[in-house]
Amino acid sequence: MTTCRLLLAGLLTACTALAVPAVAQAADQPDLIFKRSTVFKWLTPNDKLATYGLDDPEVDGVACHFTVPEKGGISGWLGLAEEVSDISLACRQTGPIHFKAKFEQGEDVFRKRRSLFFKKMQIVRGCDAKRNVLVYMVYSDRLIEGSPKNSTSSVPIMPWGANAEVQRCGDYLEK
Repeated sequence: MTTCRLLLAGLLTACTALAVPAVAQAADQPDLIFKRSTVFKWLTPNDKLATYGLDDPEVDGVACHFTVPEKGGISGWLGLAEEVSDISLACRQTGPIHFKAKFEQGEDVFRKRRSLFFKKMQIVRGCDAKRNVLVYMVYSDRLIEGSPKNSTSSVPIMPWGANAEVQRCGDYLEK
């Protein structure tokens, strides 16, 4: 009986330790805008398309929306399905653009696991300094072999409201 209590106490401690990072990470998650079913399943969750929104964490005034397929069925319900790499992306200026810090070409804006171990989706940012345009790309990669499927969106940096000052993204690139 004492051995069972020790095992249960150890299991509860491990579960609590795993739950704490999940709560801290939740603030960095994108906002779910809506989901639509694409494939009906009788007894398990349907396959869906989910649309999310997120603000660029390093550039005020830019928001991106992306749509990802989500597997249903038993493997999707248990979180074991490997999601496909078909992801669409649209980014827009939503206010005056202000750079918080310098950044590198291809710097991560957002990253999310798309399978149990090997696949992740990434949104990265770059700067077309000649045209003063922020360029965002979404793609997925695997430990061994990635996918060439991707989507790109560009955000021209324009004056906003009474603030006519326009920052140049090239001035914030790490050299």
